[in-house]
Amino acid sequence: MYPTINMHIAGAAISAADRASEPVIDPATEEVLGHVPHATIDDLDRALASVDRGFGGWSAAAPLVRAQILRRAGDVLRARADDYAAVLTAEQGKPLAEAKGEVLTCADVLDWYAEEGRRVYGRTVPGRNPAVRHIVVREPVGPALGLTPWNFPMFMAAHKVGGALAAGCSLILKPSEETPASAMLLVEALYEAGLPADALALVFGVPAQVSSHLIASDVIRKISFTGSVAVGRHLMTLSAEGLKRTTMELGGHAPVIVCDDVDVAAIARQASAAKFRNAGQVCVSPTRFFVHHAVHDQFLEEFSKAASAIRVGPGSDPQSQMGPLANPRRVQAMERLVADARQRGAQVATGGERIGNQGFFFAPTILHDIGEDAQIMQEEPFGPIATVSPFADLSEAIERANETPYGLAGYAFAQSSAALAELGNRVRVGMLGLNTFSISTVETPFGGIKYSGHGREGGNEGLDGYLDTRLLTQA
Repeated sequence: MYPTINMHIAGAAISAADRASEPVIDPATEEVLGHVPHATIDDLDRALASVDRGFGGWSAAAPLVRAQILRRAGDVLRARADDYAAVLTAEQGKPLAEAKGEVLTCADVLDWYAEEGRRVYGRTVPGRNPAVRHIVVREPVGPALGLTPWNFPMFMAAHKVGGALAAGCSLILKPSEETPASAMLLVEALYEAGLPADALALVFGVPAQVSSHLIASDVIRKISFTGSVAVGRHLMTLSAEGLKRTTMELGGHAPVIVCDDVDVAAIARQASAAKFRNAGQVCVSPTRFFVHHAVHDQFLEEFSKAASAIRVGPGSDPQSQMGPLANPRRVQAMERLVADARQRGAQVATGGERIGNQGFFFAPTILHDIGEDAQIMQEEPFGPIATVSPFADLSEAIERANETPYGLAGYAFAQSSAALAELGNRVRVGMLGLNTFSISTVETPFGGIKYSGHGREGGNEGLDGYLDTRLLTQA
């Protein structure tokens, strides 16, 4: 069922035959699924020339025409959701139900951007002189570059492709080489829906080589990246040379504050579902739990019970509730973080080790009695590890929640309206869930502050990064 991986440049499909490539590994079995082709410099130059040509026609297309294509592509995703989910699970590892949900959400993303792209309005500003009119117009910034990770390989691509195309920009998409098929299927759905070949190119390759060559080109005017802080900082440096606009979603280390006036058992069950979704490989995954000392022990017991009951197995097994980690690097990171925490006195309530010797499985893990000097209190685990620590008063909890340089997502649970107001005012994150772990929808802006980056995807803000604002003054 796993498809042949192709790059798509100027209407040509380019496979791994007779060129440099790398294997795509099933994280549940460690078997080779296929090979992803690497772009040469000549390939990248052809992709640049393609989207440069394509920008003129696509930006001139009526917003209604662009919307119709995006909607048709969403319909393709819905019609093939089961098949595409199987491919996504094979290369990324998440359970089939989560993979299908991702595919269907991608269809919603394309629908949302289709409609928002029809509402990119300018305005007329009355002049001080009645004979003068000021006209504000919003126009696509130019060809863009989208760089996406492996944890949500179709969803992340849909956000960048949807936002760029809806705004009238052409785009080169460079997804992760570890999960190439999901993004490729999205691109092919858009072509099938009628998207001009020069409006969108798909390339793979050595990440540093691809990004440095494309960002250096005068063709690219906007870069949207989702990934680590270190890589994001490097890409911003490259982009600064050409004064290019950037959107950076650089991960987080989400705190959770649980007050003593809530249904502790219910929140612990919700926390388990949220924490171990996609094996914790979610940038908004709740990780650092600060629980009022009066209910700390009860929360720890209920949270650990729910985590230990999770069925871990291949994502293709309908009984699995959590799949493998996406690659061996994540397993090694989990082992390192647990070992460091233990060395500093932390206790393991459940999990703490790899499962089996085939595939990249790691048990849902909860640590407690953990010191603030442990690596995991400052380093995003991006895996199935959570920490639970007690607090005495709300101000202390907020200060500890804000201690890391990250500021993507956070969560807090309380019944007191005063406490909720204080939490909303003082927890420094781009997205805060109050009495909920569900913070992100296609209609709302997604992004962070501090080291978690800048710019937004989703909502009407998702188009802003792809648009220039110009003023026409007419006398």
